[in-house]
Amino acid sequence: MTTLTSITLAKALNAGLRKAMEDDPKVVLLGEDIGALGGVFRVTDGLLKDFGEGRVIDTPLAESGIVGTAIGLAMRGYRPVVEIQFDGFVYPAYDQIVCQLAKLHYRSGGRWSLPVVIRIPFGGGIGAVEHHSESPEAQFAHTPGLNVVACSNPVDGYWMIQQAIASDDPVIFLEPKRQYHAAKADISLDESPQSLWASRVVREGSEATLVAYGPTVATCVAAAEEAERQGRSVGVIDLRTLSPLDLDPVLAAARATGHVVVVHEAHVNLGMGSEVAARVMQECFHSLEAPVLRVGGYDTPYPPSRVEESWLPDVDRVLEAIDRSWSW
Repeated sequence: MTTLTSITLAKALNAGLRKAMEDDPKVVLLGEDIGALGGVFRVTDGLLKDFGEGRVIDTPLAESGIVGTAIGLAMRGYRPVVEIQFDGFVYPAYDQIVCQLAKLHYRSGGRWSLPVVIRIPFGGGIGAVEHHSESPEAQFAHTPGLNVVACSNPVDGYWMIQQAIASDDPVIFLEPKRQYHAAKADISLDESPQSLWASRVVREGSEATLVAYGPTVATCVAAAEEAERQGRSVGVIDLRTLSPLDLDPVLAAARATGHVVVVHEAHVNLGMGSEVAARVMQECFHSLEAPVLRVGGYDTPYPPSRVEESWLPDVDRVLEAIDRSWSW
């Protein structure tokens, strides 16, 4: 069995990018400092040396230009992979993404495919300054024509980046930056990966269900483990794909437990949790023992780093939400 042993998310993404570039010479990478530096999080480390300046392209600080160039490359048969250095930097490219990238396939009657992947490190927890810790996923998931996915661990990072690059449609690929160099995992290269468009049951539970993605998956697993120590059985589901949403495992768990809490770092108001809660309420109303609750960032701009731990959803806030659901 071929295995990548004890590998972090950053190294798993690097290995996935490398494999995609080896398999398809049309895969090219674009971004700020992705070449000589290897990316600020070292996700593209070593790829310039092995694939050259024609396929690993250091760009100017011009996000709109980077995405516009990727769209043009895709229309000429390439499979561009864009790195947005930090989540808050994506907004200068917002017009290119939602007005051009998301619409060209539909606008051309299907004549053009846009196989563009836009990698965005997202979320907080690394003590960064303003514009470096945002969670823009709902804005892109709300745009028809874009697919939006979020990995949460090294195994998914390795497989999902290759699947996203192989997709003929544009993919917003969200990477939880505080997990880049956190937990390690072994990746078996002989096993078939899970579909890119499927959520995953991380942990079974019979009394409540936590729904999360990206960085809050680890938070929810820690909360479920703490609940278990207190004698409660709590399950965790990693959505993985935000658009399209795969809610079948969530609906099944909601019908079984009757208690659902959705957890994400983005603001609660009109966030992904709103859509998940509405769909669960719509499909499972008669099975629920309490309203679907949401735990997320507060409705403020992301705070200064010295107080971010008070802003981010943590184990205590998740456990408190479970208690509120049980006490309904």
